[in-house]
Amino acid sequence: MTKRFTLLAWLGLSIAAYAQTAPWSERMAATVMATHADSIAYTKEKKDARWEYEMGVVLRGIEQVWYRTGDNRYFEYIQKNLDRYVTADGTIRTYKLEDYNIDHVTPGRGLLLLYQQSLPGKEKYRKAADLLRKQLAQQPRTNEGGFWHKKRYPYQMWLDGLYMGEPFYAEYSLLFGESKNFDDIVNQFVWMEQHARDAKTGLLYHGWDESREQKWANPQTGKSPNFWSRAMGWYAMALVDVLDYIPASHPRRGEVVAILQRLMPAVVKYQDPKEGAWYQVTDRMGSPGNYLEASGTAMFVYALAKGVRLGYLPAPMLSYARKGYAGMLKNFISTDSKGLIHLEKTVSVSGLGGTPYRDGSYEYYLSEPLRQDDLKGVGPFIMASVEMEIAGAAGQNAVGAGKTVAVDTYFNHEFRKGITGEPEAFHYTWDDKLHSGFWWWGNTFRDLGAKTVSVPTAPGAAALKNVDVYIIVDPDTPKETAQPNYISEADSKAIADWVRAGGTLVLMANDTANCEHKNFNRLAAQFGIQFLPKNRNMVQKDQFEQGQITIPAGVPIFPSTRTVYIKELSPLAVKAPAKAVVTDSGDVIMAVAKVGKGTVFAVGDPWLYNEYVDGRKIPARYENFKAGKELATWLLEQVPSNAAALRK
Repeated sequence: MTKRFTLLAWLGLSIAAYAQTAPWSERMAATVMATHADSIAYTKEKKDARWEYEMGVVLRGIEQVWYRTGDNRYFEYIQKNLDRYVTADGTIRTYKLEDYNIDHVTPGRGLLLLYQQSLPGKEKYRKAADLLRKQLAQQPRTNEGGFWHKKRYPYQMWLDGLYMGEPFYAEYSLLFGESKNFDDIVNQFVWMEQHARDAKTGLLYHGWDESREQKWANPQTGKSPNFWSRAMGWYAMALVDVLDYIPASHPRRGEVVAILQRLMPAVVKYQDPKEGAWYQVTDRMGSPGNYLEASGTAMFVYALAKGVRLGYLPAPMLSYARKGYAGMLKNFISTDSKGLIHLEKTVSVSGLGGTPYRDGSYEYYLSEPLRQDDLKGVGPFIMASVEMEIAGAAGQNAVGAGKTVAVDTYFNHEFRKGITGEPEAFHYTWDDKLHSGFWWWGNTFRDLGAKTVSVPTAPGAAALKNVDVYIIVDPDTPKETAQPNYISEADSKAIADWVRAGGTLVLMANDTANCEHKNFNRLAAQFGIQFLPKNRNMVQKDQFEQGQITIPAGVPIFPSTRTVYIKELSPLAVKAPAKAVVTDSGDVIMAVAKVGKGTVFAVGDPWLYNEYVDGRKIPARYENFKAGKELATWLLEQVPSNAAALRK
């Protein structure tokens, strides 16, 4: 099978069997990729593929499934679709900046995704993203500064537009050092809420016309006349997504959180108590012709679940997300004869003004047709499914709740030229999304409910006080850092004391040419572990089999992982209290030591960095992504329930 898929071959011998076992996010992604194998468009309606927001929303959902599975086919699908439009010089086919249509900014999030990967020729994605950023810089605005929804809709702000523009604007600003933009981004949400919020219900009207010239606009307030669930859904998703990029230290970040905390309690009051879903016209439950609608429901579920997961909303609000998601599966999901699922009851469009004129009346919102597998519903359904899978019916999110996982950036302290031209830390850091980083493994810990932080100082008691899992990886040699910080006797003692008090320590070395072993071994020796001056699994080019390690059944750390890829590693020598847990050809590959109330895990390579878990480099038979999940889960399980008290 070529990399430019045939989906049916990907799904294997039985689509039905796949559909019965795969998570809902993957099942809906399979439908998308089978239906839109070459491009994302409504081909049954004879609509041409073009650069537009629906593609961007679907690809955002596919991106989340990639993060959830580590399966490269999702990444390839994203890149394939964006490459249909982005040329070598960064221009975007079918896109017209002069339209100043904020909807067209949405697929830019995919451009930023691709630009942050280790990819040849990726500068074209930066140039294309710059073009969309230029649109925002020139986008017409209301008198106070709010983006017009489109040039042809003058002086109008719509709830939809906040999702279309702001998450891209925020991520671009964070990546490229434009911190001055965050005030502008926060203002867009503040102004939209101020102009659209209904004081009685707490809900937000679909649109606002500053000029009061539109027939749909209230002549006193400029508000449109009704509450449309999908419009509020776009706004709610924008709130939880933009917070991914507004720095925690920004003085106005709390304003965005406060808006979310006002909106979602109002929204859940209008959830159908029996079916769990929301209605097309949000507040008109039981009115003639109103119906439960899929896209708005999916968006509310996503915003609720993500808002709870990241601590913006109180934990009890997850119950509304669970109820809404169950309602989606009951009311909106069908299965065809091939075993592929489909999303029903999504309204194809709802807008304001235009030709023919849309007056925003109750009757208007009920007049627009429904569409099976409408992309505006499918994308949010995938995203909502991923969030509910993270929340976990089996409670997997609880394993990391309240726990902190730290990666050392003191002994491993390398720099490179960053995107903005300034030096940036890299190599086994949580923030590094290139192949050199630990972003993927960090994401696994975060999905399990843990907080990820860095320890940029020597590991004294104060630095480790609130840390539950401490990862030291590949300490520097002078080849890597001009003035390396070597592990001292005092450092070793502080770390050993922390372990005995209940800490979980991870030691990841490297081959002798790329890791400082002498002082690292001083620390490891306290736990009965030594990294040997021997290099093995020296892989030649793409002969991946030279890096294969087989994990036998019965290893508690890896209950289902059997084959992994670890190259150029240092094997271990162990003595009590350490014990070998994975061996190969007489060499100890991984070891564990129980010391006091704590645990130490050691391996001779940083084998879980992005290059070997994101699915893009090594063959799928190597289960590094799954192994990273299982190891993360096991490490978090080793943390004593009273760890904080033990460290006092």
